[in-house]
Amino acid sequence: MKILNLNLKHKTVPIETENGLFQKAAQRIKELFGERKIMLVTDSNVGPVYAEKLFTQLKDLNIETGVYTVPAGENSKSHDLLLKLYDAFARFGLTRRDIVIAVGGGVTGDLAGYAASTWLRGTGLVHIPTSLIAMVDSSIGGKTAVNLPHGKNLVGSFYHPEIVLIDPLLLETLPDRYFFDGIAEVIKYGLISDNNLFEMLESLENRGNIIEHIEEIIFRCCDIKRNIVEQDETESGIRMILNFGHTFGHAIEKVFGYEKYTHGEAVSVGMVYISEISEKLGFCNSELPKRLRSVLSRYGLPVDFPKVDNNAVIDAVLIDKKSRTNDINLVLIEEPGKVFIKRFPKEQIRRMVHENRYD
Repeated sequence: MKILNLNLKHKTVPIETENGLFQKAAQRIKELFGERKIMLVTDSNVGPVYAEKLFTQLKDLNIETGVYTVPAGENSKSHDLLLKLYDAFARFGLTRRDIVIAVGGGVTGDLAGYAASTWLRGTGLVHIPTSLIAMVDSSIGGKTAVNLPHGKNLVGSFYHPEIVLIDPLLLETLPDRYFFDGIAEVIKYGLISDNNLFEMLESLENRGNIIEHIEEIIFRCCDIKRNIVEQDETESGIRMILNFGHTFGHAIEKVFGYEKYTHGEAVSVGMVYISEISEKLGFCNSELPKRLRSVLSRYGLPVDFPKVDNNAVIDAVLIDKKSRTNDINLVLIEEPGKVFIKRFPKEQIRRMVHENRYD
């Protein structure tokens, strides 16, 4: 087993990674929390595959356990679903000393995490990520949120779990589209912090090759995020580099109603776009956007900005969380492993999008 400890001022969050860990998850939870009541939160894709197995394991250990299943997809990160989840907590009799376990991908983790952070002003939380994007990114760092019609993740909190349990074998049932959705975030980690990781992804050819190195890849991404979050828990400084490609990626997701593009696909487009802007501004050489396009395309990820109304993109960008008064923080790149944050006036963002027209 590989263990990382996310050391925060108020708590330490163990991040445990091991092939086959899911089979021992119920026992591990009992070791940590005794016989506290457990509410599993999952989605309609993951629930029948994994949440039901964990439910049975916990019941066999005489732990009172409930399950709440939301529809799979980004649209479940809504206040309507949040209120229904609160209702399930109330009917189950969930108290502050009890535990919410998110079993699923990023949507499940964000929704369950926000619900746990606000239910009775905070109940215990555990993440068991089942998607690659959740394993390497969203289950670590304490970000929880729901979406609004105005934009993604606009209502949320920083709320860390008690533990994160990662079993890479759970990826065996993940469809290709969502596996490579997570690879977009892995590539992001290479670009922001680890050139060797980026070059590894350039050298591999397919899912099978990646799986041969998946434990190493997951551990490295988790370690990068751990290091960044320890320096900046609430995203007031260096943690913003984790948003590389996300400002325009989130805009794409919103413009298409969170239906056409997965999160990783939108971030893929956003990373290419911001690397091309970095080149035009003179911060990186012309080879970097080409390399990025090549490796993303190899894994079937989109690289071209879709043909949409520029003003819709601009409106989505300007309401993004990276906004600071009249400025927007963008993460630009110099070379793989080296990025930086630069503030742009909102009017310059408008010109930037119109000068790189896609409508």
